[in-house]
Amino acid sequence: MLLALGLGYAARALAARWQTRGARVAGTVRAPENIFSRDRANGIALAAFNTEAPLGPIEDMIAAATHVVVSIPPHDGAAQSSTPDLTLQRLAAPLAAARNIVWLGYLGTTGVYGDRAGAWVDETSDLRPGNARTVRRVEAEAAWLGLWRDHGVPVHIFRLSGIYGPGRSAIDQLRAGTAKRIDKPGQIFSRIHVDDIAAVLEASAARPRSGAIYNVADDAPAPAADVIAHAADLLGTAPPPLEPYDAERLSPMAREFYAETRRVSNARIKRELCVALRYPDYKAGLAAILRS
Repeated sequence: MLLALGLGYAARALAARWQTRGARVAGTVRAPENIFSRDRANGIALAAFNTEAPLGPIEDMIAAATHVVVSIPPHDGAAQSSTPDLTLQRLAAPLAAARNIVWLGYLGTTGVYGDRAGAWVDETSDLRPGNARTVRRVEAEAAWLGLWRDHGVPVHIFRLSGIYGPGRSAIDQLRAGTAKRIDKPGQIFSRIHVDDIAAVLEASAARPRSGAIYNVADDAPAPAADVIAHAADLLGTAPPPLEPYDAERLSPMAREFYAETRRVSNARIKRELCVALRYPDYKAGLAAILRS
């Protein structure tokens, strides 16, 4: 059974693959009212998980799980906690006691590398988190790896680049009228289609290597403005005009996004997991989204 701790966008893509093989899937949602959702209608067993929810149902799911994917990010309150990850704080004991788990994947972020002025990074690069959010991510990675070192839980870390896919892409932004093209010379980003994330996770689950860390990115880092311009071309519309970069006019999250630039190497997932990306660049990914 696959257990998704945090049934988010990427975890749902993995769950769909699992179900096509006839395997059972369970997952957690933050609010109890979300238990009666489309996920349950799709055959996913659900339990509420937050800082106050009882752990009984989740402990039962953990005991039954053979594979676990964790997509719940560190909470802001972790700074005042004894552990940098409140999910791990609540679930470390049942995870350590579980006897059926053969693979656990923790979904992190390439933001842990910080700003590299456009240079390439790989899994051996030092970590230089540039803000409080990514500092928590570095600490959370270390804590989850500690679960492997101290208790033998088969933890794997996946550092995800910018995620896009159906319903969450430049095409969707253009259709919603929210797309912007920010002109910041030299700015470049790596990204990954959600279906390719699921493929990487599935490949790792098929050949576990406890303690492994994998970057998950496509082959073609590119400026965000170029991606939006290409999406507009696919839609046959004029792209939004370029806006000069002005940090003061951006949201705090967007400000963090544009404060850093790097290229993320995906060589390890190809070499170790034999992954062939279905969408090796944003052009292939956007074309598929438009067809769907």
